[in-house]
Amino acid sequence: MGSRAVKTRMPTSAPGSRRGPRRETCRGFTLVELLVVFAIVALGVGLVALALPDRDAGKLEEEGARLGSLLEMARAEARVAGVPVRWVPHAEGQLGAAEDTARADFNFVGLPRSLQLPNRWLDERTSVQITGAPFVVLGPEAILPPQRLVLRLGEQQLTLVSDGLGPFEQAMAPTADTGRPGAAGQP
Repeated sequence: MGSRAVKTRMPTSAPGSRRGPRRETCRGFTLVELLVVFAIVALGVGLVALALPDRDAGKLEEEGARLGSLLEMARAEARVAGVPVRWVPHAEGQLGAAEDTARADFNFVGLPRSLQLPNRWLDERTSVQITGAPFVVLGPEAILPPQRLVLRLGEQQLTLVSDGLGPFEQAMAPTADTGRPGAAGQP
């Protein structure tokens, strides 16, 4: 008679081949992994927020470019026609209550009636301050005194300057901490 063969089991690593209690492993993210992802997302959101332009700053630049063009048009018309022209801004509440709804934000005094230039701000929150005078002189003389206007919209500020010979140009406003021109280095 033959010998009895002993049955031995060979260990395998195939799924389901293991007998005995199953140990289920939880698959997920560790706390450190979640914190790293959160930090990366927060950094990305912060960079995007810094890259977005301020709406008031954009509107104020548009307002400044428009006003500079209007002032130059009125200056050219004053020289051609040989008439004195002034740009006069109106303060809030300067006109009566009945006129307040149809009022102008500023006027070009001295221009012929045939030349109608806009007289309202693009954004009603815009305000202006003329440095050293109640109005801006636009002609008819070719050489005018230096003039400076400060436009404000919300927290933003923009300065238009003219040396009396050249056109009105936007200049960087002085920074609050130094009192000198901003990063662009313009006057």
